[in-house]
Amino acid sequence: MNDTPVVGVLALQGDVREHLTALTAAGAAARPVRRPEELAEADGLVLPGGESTTMSRLAVLFGMMDPLRERVAAGMPVYGTCAGMILLAGRILDPRAGQETVGGIDMTVRRNAFGRQNESFEAAVDVAGVPGGPVEGVFIRAPWVESVGAGADVLAVYGGHAVAVRQANALATSFHPELTGDHRMHGLFVDMVRAVG
Repeated sequence: MNDTPVVGVLALQGDVREHLTALTAAGAAARPVRRPEELAEADGLVLPGGESTTMSRLAVLFGMMDPLRERVAAGMPVYGTCAGMILLAGRILDPRAGQETVGGIDMTVRRNAFGRQNESFEAAVDVAGVPGGPVEGVFIRAPWVESVGAGADVLAVYGGHAVAVRQANALATSFHPELTGDHRMHGLFVDMVRAVG
C-alpha cells in the first residue's frame, strides 16, 4: 500500500460528507462505500454517526452486513463514531427490535446515553495516543461504553464513562470528531490503516 490508503465511509445514512473531508485532510483517499464491491476496494472503513437502527437495517437491505462483518473479522481497520460505535459493539444494552451490529470490539454500549438531541454538547476529551492536547468532542444523542472485555482498551473517559475504545484494528468514539475541523482522530485512524498495509 502506498502512503495514501483508500479509506471508505459507509454511505448508507449519516454524516458521510464530513468524514470524507476529514479523511482527505488526514492523508487518505476517501471514498463513499454503498456496495460490497466498493468495500472490497477499501483498505479501511469509517462507520459514521447517524441513526444506528436505520444504518443496521439498510446494511442488511443492501447486502452489506455480512461483507462488513467478514472484513472487520479479517482485520480490516474500522473506525466508528457515535452510531458507528454502536455498530462496532459486541453488545447493545437497549437495542431496538431487529437491530444488528457488525461487531469488532468486545464492548457493551448504551444507546443515546448522554441524552436526547436537545441535550447535545461539546467537551474537551483527552484521548490516549492523540498528541497535542484534548480533542473537541461533539456529543449528539451519543452512546457511552458500559463495559469492555479484556481485549479492548479504553482511550478516553468523559463524565465517568468510556467514550473512546480501541481493540486491535477497530476504533470507536462516542463523539463526532468530523464536525470540529480537528482531524487528529482521523489522523490516528489513517495511521492505523497504514500500519496494517
